[in-house]
Amino acid sequence: MTGPLRERDDARALLAAETERARAGTGGLVLLRGATGTGRTAVLEAAVRHAADRGLRVLRARCSPEDTGVPFATILHLLGPVPEFTDTAPGGDDRGSAARLWRLLRSYAAECPLLVAVDDVHLADEASRRWLVEAARRVDRLPVLLVATERSQYDIEPRPAGLTQALSPSLVRTHTLAPLSDAAAAGLVRAAFPAAGPYWTAECVRAGAGSPLLLHALLDDLDGSPRQGGAVSDGPPPLPDTCAALYPGAYPSAVSWWLNSAGTGTADVARCLAALEQAWPQGPEGAPAKPPRGHGRAGHAHVPPVTPAEAAGGDPVDLLAEAAGADPARVAGWIAAMTRLGLLRPDATGRPRYAHPLLRDAVLTGWPRPRREAAHRAAAEAMLRRGDRVEAVARHLLRTPAVGLPWALRVLRDAATVAVHDARPGDAVGYLRRALDEPLRDDLRQRLLTELGSLEYASADAPAAIARLAEAQHLPAGPRDRVRTAVALGTALAARGEIRTAMEVLRRTEGRLSGHPDLARTVQAAGALLSDEDLATRREVYRWLCETGERSPELVGTAGQALLVRYASTAGLISAQEAMRRIRALLAQPTDPLAEPFLLGTAAAVAQWSDELDEADRLVERGLAGQHPALLHPMQHALLNTRADIAAARGDYARLLATEPGTDAAWHPARPRTGPSNRDAHAVMALVETGRAEEAQRFAERFDLREVPENWELNRFLYARGVLRAATGDPAGALHDFLECGRRQSAREVVSPVVTPWRTAVAECRLALGGGQEALDLVTEELRLARLWNTPRTVGRALRVLGTATGGRRGLELAEEAVRTLRDSPADVDTELARALLAQGRQLMAAGERGRARACLREAADLAERRGALRLLALAGQALREGGARGPVTARTGSGVLTGSERRIAELAADGRTNTEIADLLHLARRTVETHLTSTYRKLRIRRRAELPAALQQERERGRPQPQEARRTCPH
Repeated sequence: MTGPLRERDDARALLAAETERARAGTGGLVLLRGATGTGRTAVLEAAVRHAADRGLRVLRARCSPEDTGVPFATILHLLGPVPEFTDTAPGGDDRGSAARLWRLLRSYAAECPLLVAVDDVHLADEASRRWLVEAARRVDRLPVLLVATERSQYDIEPRPAGLTQALSPSLVRTHTLAPLSDAAAAGLVRAAFPAAGPYWTAECVRAGAGSPLLLHALLDDLDGSPRQGGAVSDGPPPLPDTCAALYPGAYPSAVSWWLNSAGTGTADVARCLAALEQAWPQGPEGAPAKPPRGHGRAGHAHVPPVTPAEAAGGDPVDLLAEAAGADPARVAGWIAAMTRLGLLRPDATGRPRYAHPLLRDAVLTGWPRPRREAAHRAAAEAMLRRGDRVEAVARHLLRTPAVGLPWALRVLRDAATVAVHDARPGDAVGYLRRALDEPLRDDLRQRLLTELGSLEYASADAPAAIARLAEAQHLPAGPRDRVRTAVALGTALAARGEIRTAMEVLRRTEGRLSGHPDLARTVQAAGALLSDEDLATRREVYRWLCETGERSPELVGTAGQALLVRYASTAGLISAQEAMRRIRALLAQPTDPLAEPFLLGTAAAVAQWSDELDEADRLVERGLAGQHPALLHPMQHALLNTRADIAAARGDYARLLATEPGTDAAWHPARPRTGPSNRDAHAVMALVETGRAEEAQRFAERFDLREVPENWELNRFLYARGVLRAATGDPAGALHDFLECGRRQSAREVVSPVVTPWRTAVAECRLALGGGQEALDLVTEELRLARLWNTPRTVGRALRVLGTATGGRRGLELAEEAVRTLRDSPADVDTELARALLAQGRQLMAAGERGRARACLREAADLAERRGALRLLALAGQALREGGARGPVTARTGSGVLTGSERRIAELAADGRTNTEIADLLHLARRTVETHLTSTYRKLRIRRRAELPAALQQERERGRPQPQEARRTCPH
């Protein structure tokens, strides 16, 4: 593919003017300089055609490296082909030969004006170069124009002096051909592919790197490449990632020509850079930096200073110099020159990269793999010596075979640790897989396999993970390492529905721990927790646990006893007060570190059910902090579930929806699942409560529950889907989900309403469908169980629904009791209180007490607005309007409606205390402080902490009695 010369008008104008001077009898020398691929030959050809059109005789020669050993080879190419001078071969006397050739040139000039065109004069033999220099000194008296092209490019190996080094500037007209600007290159692309879009055009421009040679070659390949699937299309073909996909291969050939013309030293450095770049992180920091406004080329862009952390690989000059065996000063110069030309472009951190991945791939094409591996190893060793970040070193080791030295294994393991803490399990997997290539002792290999299997499972590669963990289980290891592996393997198997196999793995491990009773009890606790995945297994495990715990509590350990407290709590056998008394006593006992996660996670769940939310928060954070971040553990999943349960209990919908539903705010090695999780259930309910029912519907429809194995999280999701259906006017569908949830929960001996209050939910559906007595029976039973557990939340909820089902004066009394119960709760029950106030307001409205009803409904609306519960807010507003209320639905905002806790926390925050300091001072969880501050900001109508002092002062002034002002109390 050929095209018009772009941005070469100055060169053509200079050549045209010099051609006219030659026609007038005054000759001269024009030297066209430029880097490889900038179009020197194309400009020279245009000059030849123009001179021929103007009547000049053209003598041409193209220099070649093969002719450098033959004296006057270039001049003979110019003059020798003329038949009447076939005997002009020079003899041994260079001065005599030069004189004879000069006379020959003069005889040509006597006949007509001449254009002597010499392409690639830097490749000419030394005798020809001297002859041309001497001719340039005397040609001004002849009608002869000398035009030569010369490669002018910074190379690692310094080139000889240029043609005009010894000439006075007055004797030569030098013109340097600059690389194409992006705009000119884009014009060439659009001329070849008129249907090309802006993104595709920009990609081609970057791959062309300002070089007409490379750009034309690329467009040739793209024009000749077959369309995908053989289909004919008017649009351009997609730009491939590798040169292997280009046909017929003009682009990689052009890149190879550029490298060959640059010399061996430059080619080695260029290829080393391409290889090292493959080990640099990709993503936003890998994109070339955009030029600031006013710069025509990205290569000229100013790059801001780069911190060591951002660079992540440091200055590549020393690395390139070491990998290629080159002079660092020359390498730095080459990088600067290539950046100016546009072949390299700095990324966001200032690191030089090839302008396009396709260009980088072309540079690497044909470079042997051992050479690449050697470059990466040399770079890794150099970076290690200068103290670069461990991951930057490890990325190079990923591209080398086993090093066989201790430092390589240490770097790879440290890099995996960093990746895990940065929530990048995929990167950690790569480092550990590479670490296994190094020489390892069996016990160390066992630990690495356990970590790798855990991380592969977190990366959703369950088959590979289970194979790794199974291999680790069969390697020699200490008892504690053996337990860690068994727990990880059991967790992976249970989450895939292979609960029987998981339990067998744990039993087999327990049998090998006869001399380590504490570790054996830890394995038992793991089995009890994992048994929740299968109904029959759970019954079997808890039957043994209950019998053993009753006879010999020491045989089940503190973690096992905590699981028994959890079982008794959900089975409706003990109160919340008793459950917490037992849990706190267990927490005070010494516990083996491997058993502690089971104790903490179970204690956190019981504390959350008991509405000890701050204590539950602390237990969750303590449990998560104690987890090994790279090991698969069932309690990791359980602790995150409890964290979501705490947020739901507080009505903290923002936290439940802080990330896309179905994901976690932070990565963790939890169990990838095909079915919905507990956090998915909370996300559905949070979407419903925040008025996003349609979004909740779309999210819930992602899961086909027919394919989900039996587990407690499925039961929670059934309940959530019931809430969604009830909210969207499908009480029959909701009733089906709630009943199925209840049936499954009862089969698991989970009868307490602390987990899923399905009875009250069924009762509300029955009431909506016209069934009274059955609703009364269900909610009466729930109230009995709630009073047994005896937390304000469970009792207040049951009283609310029972009051609605009962109706009349007795129903109103029950509704009022529900409100009183919830008001007296020390826990955060705003959302449940809003529901109770809404129910009370409706019953008061029905009883004709409109004033009291509106007060209740407005308070309910205010609580709902405070929590962002838009569905409740809408229901309260509807009830108010039906009762004839006028004016705004919600109460006023301001410090006057701050609760005591909110006001106290706001004052401390306004005084400059941090959330952590406030939490410590008031003995609260930091999350509680954050929740209260969020509510305070909403009431004060501010957005940031810095606005608190002024907002509080303003509200204080508004609240002071004003002189001579009548104060009125607005009726509800």
